[in-house]
Amino acid sequence: MKGKHQNENVIGNETCTDQALRASELSYRRLFEAAKDGILILEADTGRISDVNPFLTELLDFSHDELVGTPIWELGPFRDIVSNKAKFEQLQQQRYVRYENLPLETRDGRKIAVEFVSNVYQAGDCNVIQCNIRDITDRKGMEEQRVVERLRLEAQLIEAQKMEVVGKLASGVAHDFNNILGVIMGYGDLITSELGPDSPLRQCTEEIQHASERAAALTRQLLIFSRKQTVQPVVLDLNDVVKDLNKMLRRLIDENIEMTIVPGKQIGHIKADSGYVGQVLMNLVVNARDAMPNGGKLTIATNNVTLDKKYAHTHASAVPGDYVMLSVSDTGTGMTDEVKARLFEAFFTTKPAGKGTGLGLATCQTIVQQSGGHIGVYSEVGKGTTFKIYFPRVELPLDVAARAIRAGPLPRGTETLLVVEDEPTVRHLANHVLENQGYTVLRAMNGQHALHLAQEHKGPPIRLVITDVIMPQMDGKVMAERLKTTYPDLKILFTSGYTDDTIAQHGVLEPGIAFLPKPYTTAALAYKVRAMLDNESDTAFLLKQSVTINQSQCPC
Repeated sequence: MKGKHQNENVIGNETCTDQALRASELSYRRLFEAAKDGILILEADTGRISDVNPFLTELLDFSHDELVGTPIWELGPFRDIVSNKAKFEQLQQQRYVRYENLPLETRDGRKIAVEFVSNVYQAGDCNVIQCNIRDITDRKGMEEQRVVERLRLEAQLIEAQKMEVVGKLASGVAHDFNNILGVIMGYGDLITSELGPDSPLRQCTEEIQHASERAAALTRQLLIFSRKQTVQPVVLDLNDVVKDLNKMLRRLIDENIEMTIVPGKQIGHIKADSGYVGQVLMNLVVNARDAMPNGGKLTIATNNVTLDKKYAHTHASAVPGDYVMLSVSDTGTGMTDEVKARLFEAFFTTKPAGKGTGLGLATCQTIVQQSGGHIGVYSEVGKGTTFKIYFPRVELPLDVAARAIRAGPLPRGTETLLVVEDEPTVRHLANHVLENQGYTVLRAMNGQHALHLAQEHKGPPIRLVITDVIMPQMDGKVMAERLKTTYPDLKILFTSGYTDDTIAQHGVLEPGIAFLPKPYTTAALAYKVRAMLDNESDTAFLLKQSVTINQSQCPC
């Protein structure tokens, strides 16, 4: 029975065990040949390559015969792994070796990042080393992308934290600084108006005014950039804004720069804060001037444009639609790609130390974005730069209040006014300006004092209250509400040098409430007061003033 059983497990001269081994070898060989990782078999005692699969020969661009029979340390692709026999002996002793990111070199010299794993095992009477080699080029690329993305997010976090600090700093100094600037600007206006055109002091007072305007502009830049400035958008004509700034812009540039203004014909209206639009234009003109130290040409142009989906697809912040474009072009030094990549980054500047804050273009971008617009730049080194600002076109009638009326005398009146201001210098200035225009002015240092003055007043009725918003003991809004209960027809004009998020908590920025931000000029105060007393909107009042001024300038 035993012999019969043995004969049943033998087929010819091959046992079932032999068949299983042969099937196993065949299966392994199929896996070896079809594997999508490189497989390298080494003689453990000599380091010679005994076998290599097709994937590895294709990966390295070496033939099977070129690799087999050669010691691994003599082959170019593996010299970075085992450069001599001593290192190979270390590979033998460790029995298991893993390299996470190993550069293998192909026949043409390219480096391929691979994951290399080796194991020593016994095959019959011999030890062999099997090396599995996986191409991780894609994985390495993804890891590098993740590192770049992480660094980008970290940079954004640092930038956001920096902006938060700037915003807090700007908010903290805005109130006091705006009060100081308001006094400087106001008294500068008064002194200049008293001097004749030929007075030797007139140039001095004008320089004081220009310096205070620059200081006010810097404060606005900080507040705009930190998104804490009060925005007062109106419907305006971009050509009018450029025209009004023409003289000021020409004072900013050097004599060796030729400036040309090309207004578009029948351009549409935009809704924006005219002061902010002027801020953008002045920043771009100053940058253009600095890019042309030896002179050149500066062109300011406006036009109607339509941005299509193709443009929006290639410009992340752009939205398809109809726009009014403002372009500022120069023939200056131009910019490199590296500079353009950081152009709108806060505090980045290419100007020498002390010559630039690095906030100019960052502020421009913020202003344009607040208006729903888009800003683009085109520049080549040695060929100049063109900035294009796109403001959304609106189908609304022009708001005449968008245009400042600079000519003619300030409006006058005889009504009784109440000025409520806790800062003495600002209170004295407002009193001086309004009394010079013929008004009777009562002055209060806070809300409670104002209520007392109003209650004790025996003369003509108080027609208008000009009050600061935030004051000790009682703020302007509470004081105004109490006055209105007794005097329902009383008009209230709020003023403040605080940022909009601060005064918004007091309900002063709600629709229908009159507000005049600090620092204001004497003209701005005089016009606003007269318009409110006449129970007219700013637009209607300025229309009337415009007619009066035009008639007074008529040569007939």
